[in-house]
Amino acid sequence: MSTPEEPKKKRFFDQLKEATQVVVDKTRDGVEDLQQKRELSGVYEDLGQKTAELVRSGAISHPDLTPLVGRADELEAALAATPQPPPDEPPAAG
Repeated sequence: MSTPEEPKKKRFFDQLKEATQVVVDKTRDGVEDLQQKRELSGVYEDLGQKTAELVRSGAISHPDLTPLVGRADELEAALAATPQPPPDEPPAAG
């Protein structure tokens, strides 16, 4: 024998279940999008590094690439000139 409250409770839990499934589906879609964006970012990074190598070697040239590769070279030189702590020492507090 069911009480008048039971159908209401059942509807509530059915609605809660549906809402939870919507959240799960949207989260799953968001995670997939994030993974694809991260992969795309990595591909662009690899492409940029390869392009810089080809510009430096003279295999390719383009006026739009020259200043970008020059700036990358400047930044790499600046990083190389900055003393780096050994991997087992924590950075000094500053």
